[in-house]
Amino acid sequence: MFKVNDDAGTGFHIVFGNGWTASVQWGSYNYADGQTAEIAAWDKDGNWHSFGHDQVKGWCSPEEVASFLQMVSSF
Repeated sequence: MFKVNDDAGTGFHIVFGNGWTASVQWGSYNYADGQTAEIAAWDKDGNWHSFGHDQVKGWCSPEEVASFLQMVSSF
């Protein structure tokens, strides 16, 4: 399932068949700039993926976002 987060078009969620949701966000209220995005993920019980020091990872390149989505889809 795909979901756009708001009418401003500053991000989206993908809910995978394994129950995990991946979030990709950009815009002025996120850890991103005009060429990068913020990523996060959580399972169906609300447990967040950890990047070691935080639950979100900012300033990710398109390649990092694509790799992250692939990883979350395979959890």
